[in-house]
Amino acid sequence: MNQHVTDEALARVLQPVAKANGLPNRHYTDPHWFDLEARKLFFEQWAGIGFAKDVPENGDAKPIDFLGQPLVMIRGRDGTLRVFQNICRHRGMILIEKPGRIRGAIRCPYHSWCYDLDGALKATPHVGGPGHNTHEAVDRDTLGLIEVASHVWRDIVFVNLSGTAAPFEQVNAKALERWKEFDQPLHHAGPGSGFALEVASNWKLAVENYCESYHLPWVHPGLNSYSRLEDHYNIEEPGAFSGQGTTVYRQLQGDAGETFEDAAGLGSKWETAAEYIALYPNVLLGVHRDHSFAILLEPAGQQRTVEHVEIYYHAESALQSDMADLRAKNTALWKVVFEEDIFVVEGMQRGRSALHFDGGRFSPAMDGPTHMFHRWVATQLAS
Repeated sequence: MNQHVTDEALARVLQPVAKANGLPNRHYTDPHWFDLEARKLFFEQWAGIGFAKDVPENGDAKPIDFLGQPLVMIRGRDGTLRVFQNICRHRGMILIEKPGRIRGAIRCPYHSWCYDLDGALKATPHVGGPGHNTHEAVDRDTLGLIEVASHVWRDIVFVNLSGTAAPFEQVNAKALERWKEFDQPLHHAGPGSGFALEVASNWKLAVENYCESYHLPWVHPGLNSYSRLEDHYNIEEPGAFSGQGTTVYRQLQGDAGETFEDAAGLGSKWETAAEYIALYPNVLLGVHRDHSFAILLEPAGQQRTVEHVEIYYHAESALQSDMADLRAKNTALWKVVFEEDIFVVEGMQRGRSALHFDGGRFSPAMDGPTHMFHRWVATQLAS
């Protein structure tokens, strides 16, 4: 690959928004770049892999294949959620195949090496020969499961696979500060408050579309009928996140005028405001006075993305049975909104096969958040 051309293309992305081009086609269609981005944008950064709600009780475990990396989330006996590589330290056998409760030890199905829920190696049967369960060359204290750096924020489980990133709280300090009023318990209502969408598109296009409100009048006419383009503002935090907000959020009401209870202690801004940010690389978040949502983008291939959407409520009262219809209405509303975006991201993906497309241009007024994401990608790849 011609390194000069590579640098030149990324240099065009790094220009100010009024002069910049977007990322070229290869970042959406070339397997080489998909593999490079997996390492530079996901393994070396803090990336979302799952939801803490999926391992609620001590002993719960959920295996995850994340860009080819076998991982497992485990809730320990102490209530701590940890993420490990889902392999035995003996011969690299996969340990946990399906989500479920671990009643005793984590046992490798190959040679029966056993691990505690905190990853400690506890048993190595016959490792020293028949009837001899120890050997001086096998140091159990150094052969526990390989733990991956992890952090939970807004119920999303983030990992840094390389172990080289700064602490999550440091990397994402500005996002935590921006939404500190929402730093309170989230309540999930179960299967009816989540869904997954499969999109025939590179994951980056889902981020790019989510960042901006420019497309609202044409792609989301229902939403735009009350939350108009002119009611939105850009959110830009270089190197960390970008997105958009609205000043006219309107609470969903039930047939009798009921609404979900607000988060406690919110400032007056949030009576009518809502914000939507893309936390780089692959987590899309939305906050409102009464509920929030999280979208975890799973890069399932160069041109395939699974959007895992989960909706959370700020007050436990929203989980009561008499609010079931309103919860269902809320889930259905967001499902329609996110489904409306599918043809856009899939259309842009097909457009990335055009030989003479140069990455496109940006509107300095409307596309700042999207360009900021492109700059982040280019910066990581150029480093």
